[in-house]
Amino acid sequence: MPEAQQSTATEQKTNDSVRSPLVTDMGNTTIAENVVAKLTGITAREVPGVYGMGNAARRAFDTLTDRIPGSQTNVSGGVSVEKGEKQTAIDLTIVVEYGTSIVDVAEAIRRNVVRAVEQGTGLQVVEVNIDVTDVHLPEEDDEEAPAKDSPELN
Repeated sequence: MPEAQQSTATEQKTNDSVRSPLVTDMGNTTIAENVVAKLTGITAREVPGVYGMGNAARRAFDTLTDRIPGSQTNVSGGVSVEKGEKQTAIDLTIVVEYGTSIVDVAEAIRRNVVRAVEQGTGLQVVEVNIDVTDVHLPEEDDEEAPAKDSPELN
C-alpha cells in the first residue's frame, strides 16, 4: 500500500510541476478539444508533402461536403485530440504525396503542430502521433479528371 501512495504522490507532483498560463491564481482558462483539432489540422495541411488528412472514408465525405454551396471546410478531419487541463496529445492520419520523404514530412508536422498549439492555446503538447495511411500518386489526379468533366445526366 505504501507503494501505491508513493506512486500517486509522484503522479500528482508531476502534474502540478507542469506550469501553464491557463491555470492561474486569478482563474482558469479552458480550451475545447475542437479548438486544438482545428489548429492542428490547419497547421498540418500547411506542411509541404501532405496531400490530405484522414482515412479514405473521411476524405470521400469531405469531397462531397466541399461541393455543397456555403458549406464549411472541415479542417479537423484526420485529427484526434486528448486534452487535459494543462497538456494535450494529438493523433493525425495523413496521406503524403509521392516522392516526398515521409520522415521529413512527419518531423515538419510535429514541429509545426507543437509550435502552433503551444503558442495558440498555452497547452503543453506531450506527443504528436502520425499515421500515414496512403501515398498519393500523380496518376490518380489524371484518372479523376475525366469523371469530373463527364456530362451530367438529368
